[in-house]
Amino acid sequence: MVAACLSAGLLAGCGDDVGKVSLGLFTTKDVIIDAKHDPKIPGVTCHISRIEANLDLADPSDMSISCRQTGPISQADLASIDMGKNGEVVFKESLSILFKSLKVRRIFDAENQTLLYLSYSTKETNGSHKHALSTVPLYGTAAWQKPLTTK
Repeated sequence: MVAACLSAGLLAGCGDDVGKVSLGLFTTKDVIIDAKHDPKIPGVTCHISRIEANLDLADPSDMSISCRQTGPISQADLASIDMGKNGEVVFKESLSILFKSLKVRRIFDAENQTLLYLSYSTKETNGSHKHALSTVPLYGTAAWQKPLTTK
């Protein structure tokens, strides 16, 4: 498994390939779906879909992310994460030989007691950096804290 992750260019957090869908008979492109577990919040799993261009120098940028609570989330888990506005990168994967990578950054929204997971490409494509957002509310978990003020 480790060798597969290294050969795939994963730099942090080895995910599980849970799906692969061909885009057609006359293309070498597939949609890959990976399941990645947050290394500091083990109760969160993110599913990321992306294009894999086999035998192609294509520069795929589109991706989608969906993160959900799949186990307990505790106050101790939250204590181990970066609480700053920029959050921290939790996954990083090479997308092409053209120095593009997919990153997933976790940001904590303290006011709304929600974990934000932002996936983005590190190279501009057609004037835009591709990105997607998923959230994991902490309400109902051991990590949830009642807000100090109400609006």
